[in-house]
Amino acid sequence: MRNTRMASLLAIGAAATLAATPTPASASTTSGAPAGHLMRQYTQQKLHWQRCDAETPATFQCATLKVPLDYGDPGGRKLDIAVNRLRAGSTKERRGALLFNPGGPGASGLGLPVAMEKYLPQEVKRQYDLIGFDPRGVGQSSPLGCGLSPDELNFDRPYYAKAFAKDVRWARTVADKCLAEEGDKLPHITTRNTARDMDLIRAVLGERKISYFGGSYGTYLGAVYMQMFPTRSDRFVLDSAVDPAQYGRGTFQQMAEATEPAFERWSQWTAQRHTTYQLGKTPAEVRETFWDIVARANRKPVVTDEGPFTGDDIRAMRDMFFRTEQAADWIVGLKKAAERGEPAAPAPDPGLPPENEIASLWAVMCGDTSRAWPHNPEQYRSDAMRDKARYPLYGDFASNIKPCAFWKPGSEAPTKVDNKVKALILQNEWDSQTPLAAARSMHRALHGSRMVTVAGGEGHGVYGAESCADELATVYLTTGRLPAEDLTCRTPATR
Repeated sequence: MRNTRMASLLAIGAAATLAATPTPASASTTSGAPAGHLMRQYTQQKLHWQRCDAETPATFQCATLKVPLDYGDPGGRKLDIAVNRLRAGSTKERRGALLFNPGGPGASGLGLPVAMEKYLPQEVKRQYDLIGFDPRGVGQSSPLGCGLSPDELNFDRPYYAKAFAKDVRWARTVADKCLAEEGDKLPHITTRNTARDMDLIRAVLGERKISYFGGSYGTYLGAVYMQMFPTRSDRFVLDSAVDPAQYGRGTFQQMAEATEPAFERWSQWTAQRHTTYQLGKTPAEVRETFWDIVARANRKPVVTDEGPFTGDDIRAMRDMFFRTEQAADWIVGLKKAAERGEPAAPAPDPGLPPENEIASLWAVMCGDTSRAWPHNPEQYRSDAMRDKARYPLYGDFASNIKPCAFWKPGSEAPTKVDNKVKALILQNEWDSQTPLAAARSMHRALHGSRMVTVAGGEGHGVYGAESCADELATVYLTTGRLPAEDLTCRTPATR
């Protein structure tokens, strides 16, 4: 396997009142953080804002916030949380703070306000301070490090009986290394504690409520905040939503399941354009051509500009099939390379993420949901064999063993999302990372939400991509008006 996949599991593309002290409660309760004099050192701290760096516009300012590692022990160890802001363009029109999270888990959030600032309408930027932050353990916020090797970073591992023992060793090694390097921190690097950090940001900024834009995994983080702090949740936009009921192992498996109809759609689209692509006159012929390329590449890897591609490498690029034209161009190049031995251009591939991003991914996801992962390796073997048959493109990748099988549980059980807080959910019909079914599940859990589906919309991330959903999101952020009912719209030219 080439170790150049999955730059981020769920990261989305770039696309003034008195502070309220957090509600008195223990760290294990629904509402959030503990009360008392020990928390005042956090809620009453002053942020020292300064220009972030020479590459960032001077209007963006950065600061560092102190938070407790364990909200049940606020007098104990502290973590640093890196935050940045762009002030609202109008003092008169200013509504408050709009926090951003791009997903992951494990993705840095400091760059999202800078990236989104280019796409946000002026009326949004006049009303909100744009606030970015790196979640605990990520980027500049007391970053985690497990000392993982390049091979250990790669978790796109197909199932083969002869390789399964090696995969089990890999999963156990990652869990053991993280425990050895960061064992004291790991139980507290969770979504619930990141939500508490968000509420502490709110208090220190002097806001009674916060608004929020979260993409991908960031939709789950936003939903958890809404569950824990419903009275402090203002206008929440959840873009490309995770299924809160399946978050964890089910997140991988839902991607595998959703890939099959996307592949079927692609094969129909490509067959209708046989004159252009010469991959088959019928969907069945197109699929046969594809699987022939996979078989050839498993016998003799296809040479590309980035190196050899095995058939499993091609299957691992399953997200490509959610963008029909891009996938057709790529497969044509691979076919020519397999037949003639000429190098083919590889599919767009950002490569492996930094070690911190992968360490944070496992810390958060496994810490949140380790109780729900099987702990018997043979269960993964059985599930991978089953799902390879059900979902041939990616099923065995999704269900094969992961480090969560050997992870020690986080400090709390995961949050059950079930509330009436208002929110707007945006979703492309053909999303490769968070399928339409996942967003619908989030919508069912958030009884006060409205959902806008972009029919025919391709790719991961909606707002700011000039889709038909943009105006609806802008209206909600600037006026608080949700659509009267769920809507499906169609963008004339999908991506």
